[in-house]
Amino acid sequence: MSAVTDVELERAESPARRLWREYARSRSALASLVLLLTVVALALLAPWVSPQNPYDLAQLDILDAKLPPGEASATGGRFLLGSDDQGRDMLSGILYGLRTSLWVGTFSTVAALALGLVLGLVAAYFGGWVDALVMRVVDLQLSFPAILLALILLAIFGQGLDKVIIALVAIQWALYARTVRACALVERDKEYMEAARVLGLPRARQVLRHLLPNCLPPLIVVATVQVAHAISLEATLSFFGLGLPITEPSLGLLISNGFNHLMSGCYWISFYPGLALLLTILSINLVADRLRDILNPRLRR
Repeated sequence: MSAVTDVELERAESPARRLWREYARSRSALASLVLLLTVVALALLAPWVSPQNPYDLAQLDILDAKLPPGEASATGGRFLLGSDDQGRDMLSGILYGLRTSLWVGTFSTVAALALGLVLGLVAAYFGGWVDALVMRVVDLQLSFPAILLALILLAIFGQGLDKVIIALVAIQWALYARTVRACALVERDKEYMEAARVLGLPRARQVLRHLLPNCLPPLIVVATVQVAHAISLEATLSFFGLGLPITEPSLGLLISNGFNHLMSGCYWISFYPGLALLLTILSINLVADRLRDILNPRLRR
């Protein structure tokens, strides 16, 4: 009787609650989620929790340049993580850089997901020449290495936050389109879609109400991973000096600024921004890995 009751209660659970119950079974996944939420909170609250605005020239003092972690500044403050070659507080620079990196990664992923979702569903549902045309464009785009395509686009458009987002969207959309198409082709021929066609439901309702919800689970996993990939790519472009301008906060720029001082013993200028970037990407990937285990029925034990 209790077994039946447990089964009934499990079936009565909302999808979100069931997802959380499955997710919470892994301690490492919970730890990664806590780390990710902490990073996001610090990034959002950067203007209020940072000791200084590292990109306000009025707050910078050249006498504070390249101070080691824990050293006092000329104004009486203390640099917990040291300062860079321009006298900026490294902790403040990292928090502002995280803010920019998370914004660029999240917004570009959502925009690319929306574009790829529409094109993938259209290609799978209509098939024929529409499918062939969309997939050939996808194949052409995926034939270019991501970093090479980003460099080409930024060489054309120039530097800037909006230019980086456009480049990242152009790089990512094809992956979503191919993922959605593959999933939609499987779902399109199932009984519930056949029933929707027999009932004469409008095409928009067939796609949005029946086909789309069953294609979302793999997309959620791919999108989570791609946020980390977008953050990493933005940092790489900024490290090369082709992403965000020097007036914009970026972890890649902070790492690049400290790269020239590694041999002089000022390790903290590159080390701490690199560590922050590593922890952010690692936490996102661990969360995505747990979501993949939950949302993929074949991986359930």
